Amino acid sequence: MDAINQESLPGRSFPLGATVYPDGVNFSIFSKSSTAVELLLFAAPDDPQPSQVITLDPKHNKTFYYWHVFVPHLAAGQVYAYRVYGPYLPDQGHRFDGNKVLLDPYTTAVVGWEHYSREAAIAPGDNCPQALRSVVLDPTTYDWEGDIPLHTPYANTIIYELHVAGFTRHPNSGVAPAKRGTYAGLIEKIPYLKQLGITAVELMPIHEFDEQDARPGLRNYWGYSTLAFFAPHRAYSYSKDPLGPVNEFRDMVKAFHKAGIEVILDVVFNHTAEGNEEGPTLSFRGLENRAYYILEKDPTYYSNYTGCGNTVRANHEVVTRLILDCLRYWVDVMHVDGFRFDLASCLSRGKLGHPMEDPPLLWSIESDPVLAGVKIIAEAWDAGGLYQVGSFIGDRFAEWNGPFRDDVRRFIKSDSGAINEFALRILGSPDIFSQPDRETNRSINFVTCHDGFTLNDLVSYNDKHNEDNGEQSRDGANDNHSWNCGTEGDTKEVTIARLRDRQIRNFLTTLLLSQGTPMLLMGDEVRRTQMGNNNAYCQNNELSWFDWSLIDKNADLLRFVRGMITLNQSLELYQQERLLELSADDHKPYLLWHGLKLGKPDWGENSHSLAFSLYHPTAQEHLYVIFNADWKPLTFELPTLEPGHGWHRIVDTSLPSPEDFQHPQNAQRFQKATYPAEARSSIVLMSLPTQKGRR
Repeated sequence: MDAINQESLPGRSFPLGATVYPDGVNFSIFSKSSTAVELLLFAAPDDPQPSQVITLDPKHNKTFYYWHVFVPHLAAGQVYAYRVYGPYLPDQGHRFDGNKVLLDPYTTAVVGWEHYSREAAIAPGDNCPQALRSVVLDPTTYDWEGDIPLHTPYANTIIYELHVAGFTRHPNSGVAPAKRGTYAGLIEKIPYLKQLGITAVELMPIHEFDEQDARPGLRNYWGYSTLAFFAPHRAYSYSKDPLGPVNEFRDMVKAFHKAGIEVILDVVFNHTAEGNEEGPTLSFRGLENRAYYILEKDPTYYSNYTGCGNTVRANHEVVTRLILDCLRYWVDVMHVDGFRFDLASCLSRGKLGHPMEDPPLLWSIESDPVLAGVKIIAEAWDAGGLYQVGSFIGDRFAEWNGPFRDDVRRFIKSDSGAINEFALRILGSPDIFSQPDRETNRSINFVTCHDGFTLNDLVSYNDKHNEDNGEQSRDGANDNHSWNCGTEGDTKEVTIARLRDRQIRNFLTTLLLSQGTPMLLMGDEVRRTQMGNNNAYCQNNELSWFDWSLIDKNADLLRFVRGMITLNQSLELYQQERLLELSADDHKPYLLWHGLKLGKPDWGENSHSLAFSLYHPTAQEHLYVIFNADWKPLTFELPTLEPGHGWHRIVDTSLPSPEDFQHPQNAQRFQKATYPAEARSSIVLMSLPTQKGRR
């Protein structure tokens, strides 16, 4: 191994990362307090030692806080890493360790997983044979075939949250074994999503993450353990080439776009895989610990506003730049359509962890011209107590509506005192999103997501059952607003099974008939179950995977969901960008509340039913919707229609399939003046012309 490469040149500080030029590669990293840096070049991804070590001279290879070097004759595909030397003084926030091989924070591909050891990155001593390495990428060589962003408005969007691997990992997925759990495998399932009516997939974390970041004997499945923000996760790649994940991911995005489906990434900029003070040294910690992380008053310890051991110092100037560069990269180079920011409130914390009124990072994301056309969605809370739903900064951020989840669950399972909040959620949550010019559809409505019960389990379990996670069920949320409908878990009791089936349809009807952008969880449309586990982050097995046999087993529910999505997408009433009027208006869409009697809703503490009229004068759309969450049947008075029109039943969740949902062209006319709503049912009636030949 050469001690130094005589051909290397000083290079320059920008761009950060590894940049390919016709005659070589420029490398640049930020490290303010280090005293020496070595660039390691590997002949092959799995070589235990580098073939060449280039020692950077601080006089020639350092500008301000940036270390850089230009190496002629290198090209895309070159494997590299760093050693960075400096003080190891945890009580001062320094954790330099020249024994540890480090990833470039700007790396776009990571190799070395076959021999990687998280423990080796924690234990004293040299970890080079078991360390991860970066790969040089030339982003200009991919053929996008004219691919352009879709820019689907929120008002026309149906989001489907899915796990890239879990969607096709199951042996019954129909995907070839080698492609199961990969970007390539997901491409094969795009027709299913298209037929379902999905317009955007929200992918759980695909940034390179550490699967070893879990309890002994388990694997990190969800991916909320990032170690390289620019790199697609290699384990999701069918291609084994060093740059395979990058091109395969782009193939996937291109295929989704051809199908008219956007790709939104769940991004985790609030913490990293390096954990707390007992965690591994993989990249950021060994480059400049005090810049990348929020530290406690005693800087030996990491501030933990994430529940994951550390908190990224997002509003440090260098970290802000990294995050913005990363977002631009995924939009410009990888063509993604948007981002969902995990624990986004962490990104509003200042350098010392205090909440900021005007956080520079978030305002930069809001105003960045490269990001101007993409969806930006905030999970507007963190584990440190910040809760900013409805008050998140800026004009562009959409927000996960946590109260929608909780209030809809409470009403559908017949809790007392839930009626007022339920009505507000249907209307678009104006009590939460009170800005007068805010788009209603920037409320991302969901009943379930990856974090918690599936929809099947929401109606099948009163309590979480997380024993397989190895924490004696101490993990996961305790307050789920769930109801097992009479018995815990799976049952053969016909009455309970039918009630659960009806409740699932009630939840889905509410989700798809509320103002806002609906989000479905992977598999809810066919009753995917996690057997009561509401925190399956470490369950990379059939407990978490999409079981494709459920498509046939629960074909009736799948038909119902497809129909409801089609109804949502076909009506102007559900493509509104402003709140509906709450009084009759000849020019604007409006909503009128009702109870058992027209115009007389019951807002009392013990009310479990609500009806409303929806009318769009211009589009001539008129719906009458009933939600009966009571445990007894109730009869609702119907509005009188103009001559030549009649009420036609689109939805009645108490009826068996296919009567539970009928498309408008096939809908049965209902000619009585009142409608008998069965206990725990949802009804949708549509005013349609009573033409000759229509029933």
